[in-house]
Amino acid sequence: MKIAMWSGPRNLSTAMLYAFGNRPEFAAWDEPFYGPYLKATGIAHPMRKEVLSTHETDENLVADRIRGEIPDGKKHFYMKHMGFHMCDGFPLDWAKDCVNVHLIRHPARVIASYTAKRKNPTLQDIGFQQQTEIFEQFPGPVIDSFDIRENPEHMLKKLCGTIGLDWDPGMLSWPAGPKPFDGVWAPHWYKSVHDSKGFAGKEGAIPALTGESAALLEQALPFYEQLEAKKL
Repeated sequence: MKIAMWSGPRNLSTAMLYAFGNRPEFAAWDEPFYGPYLKATGIAHPMRKEVLSTHETDENLVADRIRGEIPDGKKHFYMKHMGFHMCDGFPLDWAKDCVNVHLIRHPARVIASYTAKRKNPTLQDIGFQQQTEIFEQFPGPVIDSFDIRENPEHMLKKLCGTIGLDWDPGMLSWPAGPKPFDGVWAPHWYKSVHDSKGFAGKEGAIPALTGESAALLEQALPFYEQLEAKKL
């Protein structure tokens, strides 16, 4: 089984990568199209130079690797994908042979978390519109990070059952620290999950946003609500 887990940034996506990556029968790949996205857009992201020099930047070669054999002789393959990484013209045909899962989080929470790491995000940066478009092409289970943090075992069992995967309680915890499948960008973005040994506890109230952040929330909310209506 090849799982394409689609999300935007600051969306529990790394914790989900660690949950599946902690299963012995899984290979894991962290944001395969990040290098091609940075090269194609020229956008200034933290650690851009390191990403471009360390990771594959040819979108067609990335797609070929996804279509190919699962790495390391593993039975299953988990890929953490950002919807906004899929620029116009990037190959997407490989997704038809994957189990596509869509991970969502309330945009107010995403925006509050994202702006702590990178200022002045746009709708493009947080990926809600692109994820909705990918869902229309490659529908699949929708799972909300709020529900996962509320009850990780219940929601992960539910997801595994939905996609036909046996449950493994090893998904609920992992060793603290970096992982061998982390992208080179991990030191900037992953500190909290590196400090963790499992899913964070229940989320608090939805943050109140003001100014440009509030305007961005207004743009993103309709896309989130489209997917939220379909969640497990």
